[in-house]
Amino acid sequence: MHEKVELTLQGLQRHRMDAYYVESASQVRPFVASLLSAGATVAVGGSESLKETGVLDLLRSGAYKFIDRYEPGLSEEARAERLRAGLLADVFLCSCNAVTEAGELVNVDGLSNRCAALLYGPKEVILVVGVNKIVPDVASGLARVKSIAAPKNAVRLSCNTACQKTGHCVAEEADLFGGCASEARICCNYVISSYQRQKGRIKVILCGESLGY
Repeated sequence: MHEKVELTLQGLQRHRMDAYYVESASQVRPFVASLLSAGATVAVGGSESLKETGVLDLLRSGAYKFIDRYEPGLSEEARAERLRAGLLADVFLCSCNAVTEAGELVNVDGLSNRCAALLYGPKEVILVVGVNKIVPDVASGLARVKSIAAPKNAVRLSCNTACQKTGHCVAEEADLFGGCASEARICCNYVISSYQRQKGRIKVILCGESLGY
């Protein structure tokens, strides 16, 4: 695992992303705090990793202008407005579905506000990624989405999809972009991030423990 982490960190840096490593989940929250400026406008993508590491609690501490998509009582319209507002945040925080040893980020979204923010809009993007998401290559990353991330997220979000019911994608193993025809499909847009024009805009914190899906 140490060798995989080193390869991944080096790959991310070659792609002009800032790459960091922390050993434990308990170190993630203070490390994220060290990257944020007081009063910054921050937003998040849907992420179990941010919940597990206490980053969401940090953002709700009052030190930042947090566009909280999870605030209780929000109407669907209000929530949608907050997702759109997040595209103009100073900092957007999320995780990713997989990161390759060569330093590519693999992300697959349904609604796709997360992928949109990763590509353009927020001044900075911080990703919190557990070592369980390191894969050899992009094809392995997409396969991981179909076999692990999508089914578990479909259950979490109560999506009416085949993978939510069966635990696996209906697409053939070789069909990395295939899937169901449900209106609630969770695998709609596929984004691979490699070499970046804006050096350091994307910052990846690799954690030495398993996080999220």
